[in-house]
Amino acid sequence: MDIYEHWEKALKSTEIIRPRVQGLDSFENTLVPYILLSESSINIGDTVVRQGEVMVQRPSLLLPPNVPQFEGFDFDIDEAINKDTVINFLLVRGIQFPSLRYNNHTCSLDVYEGRLSEAIKHHQNKLQQRENVRTGLIVAPEDCWQFSLLIFICSQIARNADQDISKLLNEYKKRDKT
Repeated sequence: MDIYEHWEKALKSTEIIRPRVQGLDSFENTLVPYILLSESSINIGDTVVRQGEVMVQRPSLLLPPNVPQFEGFDFDIDEAINKDTVINFLLVRGIQFPSLRYNNHTCSLDVYEGRLSEAIKHHQNKLQQRENVRTGLIVAPEDCWQFSLLIFICSQIARNADQDISKLLNEYKKRDKT
């Protein structure tokens, strides 16, 4: 599968079951924990559970050049797909990221012995019982989870953009008055 097919598959198949309820921090870097569920391609009927966190650099009104930095996304899928080809692929399609540094750290890779629908219910209940408003729950294809994770992170940033701009402008006005 080439990079275009991976991207298209992620766009069609990624499902954000539970977005992060808590907004991203406007003045600090934000750690965005996630649980990403995928149907196992090895153990049919089981679910791959990938838990991790992405550090999203704080937003800024003055952005550095459009050269996103992705760390920890394991984009070395094959010889034709690596971090540089992913960045070029996204930029050529006009996909820009408001914050340009993303650092993923996968904390655990596990198998849930049960169907994807059962794993979704299990993890939704677990997050709800713990009143966890920071962690997102995502369903994605196993072979293009990296793209699905980027889609999730971008959706969280987009949800926060208006609030970030208001906070940044208010902070600027406060500094201007002093």
